[in-house]
Amino acid sequence: MTNFDTSQHIILENERIKLRPLIEDDYNNLRPIAHQNPELLQFSPQQVNTDEKLQTYIQKALQQKAEGSRYPFISFDKKQQEYSGSTSYLNISNTNARLEIGATWIGKEFQGTGLNKQQKLLMLTHAFETIGMQRVELKTDARNLQSQRAMEKIGAIKEGSLRSHTLMEDGFRRHTVYFSILIDEWPEVKSRIFGF
Repeated sequence: MTNFDTSQHIILENERIKLRPLIEDDYNNLRPIAHQNPELLQFSPQQVNTDEKLQTYIQKALQQKAEGSRYPFISFDKKQQEYSGSTSYLNISNTNARLEIGATWIGKEFQGTGLNKQQKLLMLTHAFETIGMQRVELKTDARNLQSQRAMEKIGAIKEGSLRSHTLMEDGFRRHTVYFSILIDEWPEVKSRIFGF
């Protein structure tokens, strides 16, 4: 059993990226990214492509944080000196010592730059080495092949699909593909994928 307290102020950073807790005022920092990339969360059950949807997204994330099931971050690209998107720890279970890394969205200009890999390194290291999680999950829409490739690139193991798992905004019921990394696998993954 772990004790991840979502009320604490967590900052994760390295030379490339800084993750800090999402706050309500970050609406103004995330709005340009959401508006420039209307298809950004096309495979997510919650969209951010209008002002109202982005406000709802942030409010929901902060409510889940208050309830202890989520820890949302805003990401800042130190190289570009710009906010690049958002990501979260989700479905936090202290009893089972597991959580999910997800609700990750990054502006198009930051994709393919190595930013996501650095973001995941920070989050995985904190989850396993600071919080003491035994399992980190990642999941995506079965149609989202780009996301599945990104999960494989960070050393996550594909576990399978849950059919008709999540109702999407447009009424489509998506199949959800699950990946994971276990604490016993983390040292090898950290060395092979991230060079540490």
